Amino acid sequence: MKNILIVFTLMISSMVSAQNWETNWIIASAKAEKNKQNVVLVFSGSDWCAPCIKLDKEIWSTPKFQELSKDSFVMLRADFPRRGKNALTKDQQDHNNSLAEKYNQNGYFPYVVVLNSKGKVLGSLGYQKTTPELYFKKLKALEK
Repeated sequence: MKNILIVFTLMISSMVSAQNWETNWIIASAKAEKNKQNVVLVFSGSDWCAPCIKLDKEIWSTPKFQELSKDSFVMLRADFPRRGKNALTKDQQDHNNSLAEKYNQNGYFPYVVVLNSKGKVLGSLGYQKTTPELYFKKLKALEK
């Protein structure tokens, strides 16, 4: 019984601290407008791009980055998985392709774009071996 309680507690705490990702520009921009925030758009290849996977593990998934970003940015992910088991719906793939046509014409992965709520590009970054705190500061610096 004690082991079940520990597992349940860990599951709940991981759900509470998980990064809240949007996958739709319209929803993300509306939230950003409402909360007077900018959008961090992340182009990722979640199942094939090693730097994307590292960026997720070292930055996005950390409790520290999640804590810093929750009141600062709306996080929007445009994922481009290659494995069939991770395939997106056609609508989601079309949506991500549209975002890539507009904001990632060179096809960089990972590619992180900071946008205002109207879709104006404020700046961009890629993978950097750094701490969640420093990556957050770099994203905030792009807002100016």
